[in-house]
Amino acid sequence: MTNDATKKLLEPIKSFLQCETPDEWVDEAKKPENLKIILLDHLLCELKAGQSAMYLIRKYAVDKDSAATLLEWFKPYEEFAYRKIGSLETLKGKSNISKAIMAKSGAPYSQDLIDKMVLLIKEELHHFYQVLEIMTARDIPYESIPASRYAKGMLSHVKTHEPQTLVDKLIVGAYIEARSCERFAKLAPHLDEDIEKFYISLLRSEARHYQDYLALAQQISKDDISERVAHFGQVEADLISSDDSDFKFHSGKPALN
Repeated sequence: MTNDATKKLLEPIKSFLQCETPDEWVDEAKKPENLKIILLDHLLCELKAGQSAMYLIRKYAVDKDSAATLLEWFKPYEEFAYRKIGSLETLKGKSNISKAIMAKSGAPYSQDLIDKMVLLIKEELHHFYQVLEIMTARDIPYESIPASRYAKGMLSHVKTHEPQTLVDKLIVGAYIEARSCERFAKLAPHLDEDIEKFYISLLRSEARHYQDYLALAQQISKDDISERVAHFGQVEADLISSDDSDFKFHSGKPALN
């Protein structure tokens, strides 16, 4: 992707997000000693992004057999991430699902939700494998690390009645994908050539993911979602720009020791 293409792709992302990643985060993230935590957290974020999409369609959109198929699809990744069972070799080619995922009757948005989320899941699981490849090539062993405050902080603002719960979760998904896209672009020039190319290659899918989440949110909502989008934009900006003692891929401004 050329610099001009990257710039054009990032323009709507920057307009959507209410703040840029602080320079202090970039300065911390580009330190060679922090590459391990960046890659480990990125790996787990890819899995969590796929899981979030899977949980949405299991709850709202698919029939019973398809719900079971989705759980089975994630099993080797979850076994690796949570129980350290498996390897790069055993995960090879597992991001493609062969069985059809069928909509349940009675939910008018089911098929569109399924189509967009299944594509997103395939891409996130493939990215998980690609990050693991990079870690393996650099002799960075996998270890489980706790999540940052970011997603939890966003989800704490989700309303508890339907369909607003689903709409809010989709808006949160849009912000997580948009911020990931912005951070990959910010960090890429400071990393070695292989990781820089990989991070630039992720921009297009992350940008599409955020747009898909937003489109689904508006499609499902009976009302205009602008107010909720603005609300979550402020929550997200506060998490990104405020001091944060726990350095991760989506953490806030590194707190001074």
